Amino acid sequence: MARYPQGGGMTDAGRERRERVRMQAAQWFADGRPNAWIAAQLRVGLRQVEKWRQAWRQGGPEALRSKGPHRRARLDRAAFARLEAELNRGPAAHGYADDQRWTLGRIAALIKSLFGVEYTLPGVSLLLRRNGWSVQVPGRRAIERDDQAVEVWKEQVWPQVEAPRATWAPGSASTTRQVKGSGRRADAPGRGGDTGRG
Repeated sequence: MARYPQGGGMTDAGRERRERVRMQAAQWFADGRPNAWIAAQLRVGLRQVEKWRQAWRQGGPEALRSKGPHRRARLDRAAFARLEAELNRGPAAHGYADDQRWTLGRIAALIKSLFGVEYTLPGVSLLLRRNGWSVQVPGRRAIERDDQAVEVWKEQVWPQVEAPRATWAPGSASTTRQVKGSGRRADAPGRGGDTGRG
C-alpha cells in the first residue's frame, strides 16, 4: 500500500490528468454514452464512473473539476470539547435507546452530524485515543443501573446461587459403577483368583 504525501497524494500534474479524464466522461455523459462503455474507454472502474455521473447530474461538468489539494479536516480542541460533552450525555440523548454503548460507528455519525466532517472508524479510534479516551472501557455507567437492586441481588440472590451442593443424591446407596458387559461391580473383590475370564 502506498503512503501519499500530505495534500491528497497527487501532484498538480496528476490532478490535471484526472480532471481531463473526468471532463471527457462529462462529455460522454452529455452524449448519452453508457457507464460501462465510458469505464472501458477511460480504463477506470465502473463504480467510479457511476459516482462521476451522479455528480454530473447534480452539478454539471463543474462538479467534476478538481478542487485542489485535499486535506482531511480534523477536529480542533474546541470542537473535540464539544464532542466530548455530547458523548458524556450518552447514546440515548442522540437517539440510541436500544443500548447505552458508544460504538466507533455511532461516534463517527455524531461527528458528521455536529461538524460535517467524515471520519473512518480507525480515524475515530485514533481521535479518541489522542484525547485520552479508551474504546475498550465504558466512560460512564449505564443510565438504567439501579445500585439498590444490585445490592439486594448480591445479598439475597447470589448466596442462593452459590449454595453448597449435596454430597449424595437420593436413589443410590453406592458410589460404585457397573463394569460394561459384566454383572460385577468394578470395585468388587475377585473370588479365588477369578479374573473374570470365561
